Amino acid sequence: MDILHLIDRLEELFNESKAVPLTHSVMVDEDKMLDIIDQMRIAIPEEVKKAQQLLAQRDRINAQAQEEANRTVEIARQKADDLVHRDAIVQEAQRRAEQIVSQARGEAEATRRDADDYVVEALRHLQDEMEKLTNQVRNGLRTVEEDRLRRAPVPPQPLEK
Repeated sequence: MDILHLIDRLEELFNESKAVPLTHSVMVDEDKMLDIIDQMRIAIPEEVKKAQQLLAQRDRINAQAQEEANRTVEIARQKADDLVHRDAIVQEAQRRAEQIVSQARGEAEATRRDADDYVVEALRHLQDEMEKLTNQVRNGLRTVEEDRLRRAPVPPQPLEK
């Protein structure tokens, strides 16, 4: 189940809870809240898997970019070698080969930067969502603990003489 959906359900449960008069507390259905928290425990590893998949995807993109850059460099070298054998265009061949190599390196670096930017953005988004979830869980736990403490019987006080 999607972690954002679970967060929405937890928020709904909180919003539907009955307010405790004269306090900022609410009474939450414990079973429903614990059920949602259990589902979150299951969903969070899925979100982590997604982040790992993004990292793996970034690595694949980087590897493909490097492979493409290497192919482009090799093609440039081969073209340069062919052109060197032609006396009239030796200088032009060297200039063109350098340009191709430079362009290939630039494109490979741009692809790497784009992949890194994508992964960083996705991980930041995941981190933000997880922080929101953590805050909501803390708030829910604090509310339940406050309710439990408030409902706990108070020991009788000795009567004054």
